[in-house]
Amino acid sequence: MNKSDPPTSYGIFKPVGHTLIAFGEETQLQEAVASLASIGFLPGSMVRYTAGEMLAQINAELLSHNPLANFGYELDLINVHKGFAEQGCTFLVVEAPTDALAAQVATLVGRLHPVSAQHYGRLMIEDLTEKPPAAH
Repeated sequence: MNKSDPPTSYGIFKPVGHTLIAFGEETQLQEAVASLASIGFLPGSMVRYTAGEMLAQINAELLSHNPLANFGYELDLINVHKGFAEQGCTFLVVEAPTDALAAQVATLVGRLHPVSAQHYGRLMIEDLTEKPPAAH
């Protein structure tokens, strides 16, 4: 993925085949990068965004996106990401085009407890940080 020309759908960020993870602390992002590298993810398969970079990208998309983007989940999701960026979160986009690679990233997400994480599949966006319903 190229940060200067990110993948979009109707002008809204949609990195199909990637997992986007938001971290409240830079040290968490660094730990994620090290953990992913230790299981074989190459540096080129990971793209880091500072809070400012993500906020700038989102603001530009919000000004210029196609009105058809209003019908998808992507627009709602970038507004969520905008809030996290405004709070100072950093972001990591990890290339995970296969189910096996996506599962490896999801396992990592489960251990690191990021603020937010979504895997962008071809047909759906899976939230990896959803909490299971509380037992009664």
